[in-house]
Amino acid sequence: MPDLDPEDEKIIILARSTRARTQAAEGAAVRDLDGRTYAAGTVSLPSMKLTAIQAAVAAAVSSGAEGLEAAAVVTGDSLVAEASVHAVRDLAPSAPILRADLDGVVQEIVT
Repeated sequence: MPDLDPEDEKIIILARSTRARTQAAEGAAVRDLDGRTYAAGTVSLPSMKLTAIQAAVAAAVSSGAEGLEAAAVVTGDSLVAEASVHAVRDLAPSAPILRADLDGVVQEIVT
């Protein structure tokens, strides 16, 4: 993978930290158009299931974000979940989605 912008590295670190802190299946972070970041882990409740990116996007939207610059997810999965991609695309049709492995190494950038 190419060298990442420091702001993209930051959201990967936030996603990884969130995953580790919560022991969630995934950790994610998004950066809004003002440069603010929002992090979340996978939500798995009897009444609600959210991917980590969906939860981070929900946090951003509920805080007033009108768009996203980028998103990152730390996951053991080999693909970014379709629901995660849709959540990002609802706010930002062309924002990159960085998929990192559990060590925080970027494996893919979905554009």
